[in-house]
Amino acid sequence: MLVLDTDHLVELDRGSARGAALQQRLEDAGDEVATTIISAEEQFRGWLAQIHRQRDPDEQIATYQRLQRRMAFFAAWHVLPWDTETADIFAGLRRQRIRIGTMDLKIASIVLAHNAILLSRNLRDFHQVPDLRVEDWL
Repeated sequence: MLVLDTDHLVELDRGSARGAALQQRLEDAGDEVATTIISAEEQFRGWLAQIHRQRDPDEQIATYQRLQRRMAFFAAWHVLPWDTETADIFAGLRRQRIRIGTMDLKIASIVLAHNAILLSRNLRDFHQVPDLRVEDWL
């Protein structure tokens, strides 16, 4: 299974040449493709923060439309959950004092629980997580 981090998801959604190349490579790999509920949370938090910064309701229209498209985007994906197993892995990694951000550590925990490969640009941080397989396909 290949699990896409937020940066890879954004490239896919942009429809850029880089995103198209990533889409083709995913199709060629033939593996199951997923993302995490943590990546969904990161993106939803960003859109909601932007909406709350906009005071004029008319200015919020486009942002709400993008949020709705993002919801549809995630609805079409296999989104891996945060559950007891991943929380236990997360706690174990915290005890090891892995020095990366909480959200990244949660993503790593989910990927480890599913014995998957994480696709991310953030190799420097994710390489600190023992036994985590991570690659940058961008």
